[in-house]
Amino acid sequence: MIPFDLPTIIQRIKTQFNIMPYKDDEADVVRQISEGVSFKGSNLWVLIFAIFIASLGLNVNSTAVIIGAMLISPLMGPILGMGLSIGIYDLDLLRRSAKNFGVATLISVLTAMVYFLITPLGEAQSELLARTSPTIYDVLIAFFGGAAGILAQCTKGKGGNVIPGVAIATALMPPLCTAGFGLATGHFLYFLGAFYLFFINTVFIALATYLGVRFMGFAKKSAISTEQKKKAQKIITGLVVVTMIPAVFMTVGIVKRSIFEHNLRNFMKHELTLPGTHIISNEVDKDAKTLKVVAVGKEISMATQKEAEDRMEFYHLGGYKLTVIQGEQSDSILLLNNKLSNVNTNREEDRRQIAELTAKIGAVTAQLHSYTQYENSSVEIKDELKALYPQVQAISLSKVAEAKRDTSATAHFVAAVLTVGSKSITKDDKDKLQHWLKARVKADSLVVYINEK
Repeated sequence: MIPFDLPTIIQRIKTQFNIMPYKDDEADVVRQISEGVSFKGSNLWVLIFAIFIASLGLNVNSTAVIIGAMLISPLMGPILGMGLSIGIYDLDLLRRSAKNFGVATLISVLTAMVYFLITPLGEAQSELLARTSPTIYDVLIAFFGGAAGILAQCTKGKGGNVIPGVAIATALMPPLCTAGFGLATGHFLYFLGAFYLFFINTVFIALATYLGVRFMGFAKKSAISTEQKKKAQKIITGLVVVTMIPAVFMTVGIVKRSIFEHNLRNFMKHELTLPGTHIISNEVDKDAKTLKVVAVGKEISMATQKEAEDRMEFYHLGGYKLTVIQGEQSDSILLLNNKLSNVNTNREEDRRQIAELTAKIGAVTAQLHSYTQYENSSVEIKDELKALYPQVQAISLSKVAEAKRDTSATAHFVAAVLTVGSKSITKDDKDKLQHWLKARVKADSLVVYINEK
């Protein structure tokens, strides 16, 4: 039998989880995080490009593009800087971090707003809507992501791919882009929800950074009194609690809705799903406390319906009234749905045919205009010709298609037939007249034929 030595086991567990031997030089860690706080030059341009990429990803509902934007985003820098500065009581670093964080946030929201103002795709996709209702789970993701991030920053080797992973997990970019979408489209609830999610991520990444720095015993840059320390801790605690409260309420609502839907599915499955009967839809009216079910196939007897309604309490659906639509009623509903579907289909077909006819009419109108425009031009030009070339007594313009025997190609040009009196036109006058007529009627190709009386 193997001896059970509890103190030895506890010591081994402590050794296994001890991170202090892997702790990097404090001065190097503080210097690296402080350098990542700044937002100017290339850092600022990278942020703008990342916002455009994330906005495109949200616009076309592409998760891969959104992940790419999060990987190149430099937003983690000032957030880690704020957490570190609070942990080591470096007020100068806190001011710089907060200032750069504010600038980065403002530029990000404005950039996203500009994009969504000019994009032709204005509908909210699922990737956008997912960033408008933060919950307690987003709080936990931000906290554990921030903990992983500061741990990677403070240990030797810098955690490999931990920082990019934290950037993806905490998803700082998409909420800012969604906030810009809300401003651009006038959906201020989207803006508030998305910005609240971003605020959650910021607060809890900074909180995890602060706790990580204190846990690893980083030296304080400036000495503070016990009273100041207590005041700072109260402010941090208050900010954390205030940030969490709305998320907790949203989470409670989501959990309640999920439980209700789960209970409803169980009720439908165990009480109303009978051999030969198929439930095609259900509708819940929580205000009127009614559950409407549409069934086809073998009818559910009134006794079965009454028994099922009595058992709704067992599924935590007490107080709801059950209404089953079946038989001729359900057939009527299905028939109505089919008619509506056919009406919509016919309307689409009518729209398509109208669009095709409109295109054909447009083409015929353009073709007719190309032939009649020269007839109108003849009337307009005759008076000008009388002043320029008195010997020209009549002019006829028409569009001509010339087909030759030795080729399959057809030549298209404008033919100008001029009738002259006793005084003929010289070759130079004919050339000048041809160039003038070509420019006057705006023809690509024009041939002049002289008809002498």
